[in-house]
Amino acid sequence: MTEKTVLKNKETSLKEVKDNILSIQFSLDGFSFCISNSTEKLLFKNYSFNQSLNSPEALLQEIKTIFNSEPSLQTEFSEIEVIHKNNLFTIVPDAYFNKESISHYLKYNIKTLKTDFITFDDIKEIGAKNSYIPYVNINNYLFQNFGEFQYQHHISVLLKKLVSIHTSEKKIMYVNVDKSNFDIIILDDKKLIFANSFSYISKEDFIYYILFVAEQNNLNPEEFKLQLLGNISIEDETYKIAYKYIKNITFLESRNVIYTRLKIQNHTNYTLLG
Repeated sequence: MTEKTVLKNKETSLKEVKDNILSIQFSLDGFSFCISNSTEKLLFKNYSFNQSLNSPEALLQEIKTIFNSEPSLQTEFSEIEVIHKNNLFTIVPDAYFNKESISHYLKYNIKTLKTDFITFDDIKEIGAKNSYIPYVNINNYLFQNFGEFQYQHHISVLLKKLVSIHTSEKKIMYVNVDKSNFDIIILDDKKLIFANSFSYISKEDFIYYILFVAEQNNLNPEEFKLQLLGNISIEDETYKIAYKYIKNITFLESRNVIYTRLKIQNHTNYTLLG
């Protein structure tokens, strides 16, 4: 496990600030958290696992290790926000959503078990619900440590943020990249056209899914706009192969001032910081 400390505001002690908010995001690839108050981000840390973990149980063990070694996480917070990052989700328009049938929506996209706990997020911005499986064991652990908290799926958070900044009347493809997974979202004006997550190993996997989704949605690689965010840079092979086939590529740059203080590219860690 590799720890990377990105930001700590040396002028402000965490112990001296009241009403701190803890925001956490975790996946089988890593764990990150941000502590903030009503005016600024005070601390951000990111843990990237050497390899993708194979189960929620293994993830919980890593998270326990992090919490036991992080003094900043062993305190009280006025608010806790948790983001579950996985590909165990499906988007359902409000017109077709029935809470009593929530388990049926997922079974057409992923393998589910009778013991799986399934919940949903309300995404008012697009008039839809996100039905998904959270990591219940980690929710239980966090509840034992902090009491009640709010949690969402990362796609819900990402969609809300993208819709809020999307101003184009034309289709735009957004690709949110992580170490072994990436999300593809297509918006047309304020309407959601496509949202899904894909696992990949090679750069060829990466471009294959992008081009396949583009073809299925009648997007011409010579013309449509692709905006990248997440764990990707122009030096990466994934970027280079994408640019080989798609000419109109830009990075989605957040205006959050934290990126200047972090001295990191302002399209990274978007769901947590953007």
